[in-house]
Amino acid sequence: MPKLPTLKLWVGKQVIEAEMAVTPRQLATGMMYRTNILENEGMLFRLPFPQRASFYMKNTVVRLSCAYIDAEGTILEIHDLQPRNEKPVPSATDNIQYVLETAQGWFERNNIGIGTVIRTDHGSLAEVFGRNRRQL
Repeated sequence: MPKLPTLKLWVGKQVIEAEMAVTPRQLATGMMYRTNILENEGMLFRLPFPQRASFYMKNTVVRLSCAYIDAEGTILEIHDLQPRNEKPVPSATDNIQYVLETAQGWFERNNIGIGTVIRTDHGSLAEVFGRNRRQL
């Protein structure tokens, strides 16, 4: 699968280069068919509206962790996802706007936890992806 356009994310004191999944096809495909992910790479999913997110690992062989993030860019939940496990991992709340997938254990290795706010060089996630802004 070809790489998607990327955006540099500041997650706490760490920097991650995240591919941006924003179209319905990109959201549905995600990391499927990828064979690796580097330590400071990830994929940021922008959901069309705040909702109860539910991610799974169909056709995905890379071990991933995912953070469920609200519209303000605050991490609300972190989950480990197992390769090829098609059982959805639902969020506990219905206000998830973004999901960040990373190499499994990345959040723990970098002391990133619940309440961490994600920012970009261009401002908050809401500023970058807001309705009045063009997509990068």
